[in-house]
Amino acid sequence: MTYKDFIASPARACAVVAHRGAWHGAPENSLAAIENAIALGCEIVELDIRKSADGELFLMHDDTLQRMAGIGREAESLTMAELKALTLREDDGGEGRVMTDQRIPTLRQALEVIRGRIFADLDLKDRGLFPEVAACARAMDAHASVDLKTKVHSRAEVAWVRAQKIDGVPFMGMARFTAEGFREELGILAELSPFMCEIRFDSLETISLNREAFMRAGMALWVNTLDQPGSGEWTDSAALADPDAIWGRLIDAGISVIQTDQPEALKSYLGSRHLRQNA
Repeated sequence: MTYKDFIASPARACAVVAHRGAWHGAPENSLAAIENAIALGCEIVELDIRKSADGELFLMHDDTLQRMAGIGREAESLTMAELKALTLREDDGGEGRVMTDQRIPTLRQALEVIRGRIFADLDLKDRGLFPEVAACARAMDAHASVDLKTKVHSRAEVAWVRAQKIDGVPFMGMARFTAEGFREELGILAELSPFMCEIRFDSLETISLNREAFMRAGMALWVNTLDQPGSGEWTDSAALADPDAIWGRLIDAGISVIQTDQPEALKSYLGSRHLRQNA
């Protein structure tokens, strides 16, 4: 099944996105973190993509290597050989985290692991890499299993996306919806016919009241519950304390994809929710 077919399936449950892989027990953005996400049964893994000094696409979130490798260098200033010589700190890194045997993977290595086993959201640190990343995915026969995304708030951004050579790679929009601006925002975004949209919102009611409009646009809704400022009240920490109040309410409002740093807890919650609803 392709990524787009999976997302469009009316029979599927809420999909779990492992943010930077399932990194509890493996370095984030490592091959081991991808394997952990697969083992947990996550449907999607989010990976951060950069380009090395000698032109190789690789996985790393931060601009520098300090947090994950203990090196105060710009990640993109090193060649791929230099990057591969480094080992990664456990979990989400930082001072006090021990070094593991995991090394910085190339995008090609990651696509080899995910192909046919899990879908991947490719978060480009430079969206100018759209054509190059799309070409890599096509060359690896993984283009139907990944997405590329960017913010779309204007027709200039619509034109930019249309100019990229991402043929065959699903596109996901990113947008913020408000009650007063909903119609205009959705109208602009719908010009690209994204199969999914990573959303933020002023109020969950704005989303729930307009869920049929999203359905008519053929657009599944993705929300992040990461412990980050952009998540507002919808955080992993709040969900761990009361999953029904966070994850449950999002799902009831029409959200069908949730990105989290707590994929195991979210998978467990979805299982128990299903049992309660079918008791």
